Amino acid sequence: MKQDPVRIATADVVEDRFSRFRLLQWWDQERIRATRVLVIGAGALGNEILKNLALLGFERVVVVDSDRIELSNLSRSVLYREGDIGRTKAETAAAAYHRLYDQASVVALPLNVLFDVGLGLFGWADVVIAGLDNREARLWINRCAWLMGRPWIDGAIEGLSGLARVFLPGQPPCYECTLGEADWRLLDRRMSCNLLTREDMEAGKVPTTPTTAAVIAGIEVQEALKHIHGLPVLASKAYVFDGVRHTSYVVEYTENPDCCGHHVYERVVRLPGSSPDLSLKDLYTAAQVELGSDHPVVEFSREIIQKLMCPACGQEEEVFAPVGTVDLERARCAKDGVTRAVVAIHSYSGTESYGERKLSEVGLPPWDVYTARAGESEVAFVIAGDAAFVVGSLAVQEGALL
Repeated sequence: MKQDPVRIATADVVEDRFSRFRLLQWWDQERIRATRVLVIGAGALGNEILKNLALLGFERVVVVDSDRIELSNLSRSVLYREGDIGRTKAETAAAAYHRLYDQASVVALPLNVLFDVGLGLFGWADVVIAGLDNREARLWINRCAWLMGRPWIDGAIEGLSGLARVFLPGQPPCYECTLGEADWRLLDRRMSCNLLTREDMEAGKVPTTPTTAAVIAGIEVQEALKHIHGLPVLASKAYVFDGVRHTSYVVEYTENPDCCGHHVYERVVRLPGSSPDLSLKDLYTAAQVELGSDHPVVEFSREIIQKLMCPACGQEEEVFAPVGTVDLERARCAKDGVTRAVVAIHSYSGTESYGERKLSEVGLPPWDVYTARAGESEVAFVIAGDAAFVVGSLAVQEGALL
């Protein structure tokens, strides 16, 4: 009798795709299948992270990366081919993931996590795994993950060395606690004093090898596996790998008592409307009701450039774009050639002229979170109606914070 090549029954084991994993007594394949994973970065680390997730059977994955594939990526990225050059990393990696495991639902977001991704996506995820090469993005991910109460796993590689670490919400120290004076100086250089991007300060090229990426990404995904199964993880610690000497060790971080990154939203309210439908005034009204106050303040997730003002001719231009997305050329006055001054905003208190603007016109991404405050009271509004626009069918899966 011909046996089924996919499932072969033995005396006590059913042979299928994941049967070897189930030999581990604590293994729960259904838990893995149901876990929602947000992967940020689809370069050398991201490729290995995604490959491991696919082989393990993770079926609900979102990939975020704003870059496009270059020739040099082919020596460090297992998911890309020469014909992919010029395509977005996120979309190409998502397609490759589906080829590895066609039962998975993988959403690609070719976006910049700093400016284009709302905090609602972090709330959707059960775990965030990052494969990045710059401090600014790590700092932002750390704050978003903490606010939304989500664990995140960081990896970094250079040459033959690397590290992997885990940060759990509500359990400091966090990533921001690990930053020293030199780190903050580099972060400060990312923007000029007038809040405009410095084009020459973009992230540099980091020397890496596929072998080091495989080691660190393997540890990252293994820590995610351990976390979702309730096993001990590298919480506020780092696994450091020295590939030259083939040694490794674990370092433990200490909490910075002055760290600003330890806030977790205690109260989150889902607003069923979407960004094109809701205005800032609508949010303000909702805040009045939720907080029982006539004069709340609605705060944005990030600073917004409202307008540019020329100090020479006095002309103004409304912009409504996130701080850091306007370059010096755009900021220059067409009439005088003078760099215009930035007017930035970060909140709405019910009286500003931009209250009639729809949320999609404020410069913030869809599926974002707006924080309303009145005295000591606080509530976080998730624009839940944007979820389907951002992640499609993954938005309606059971248990998701939308």
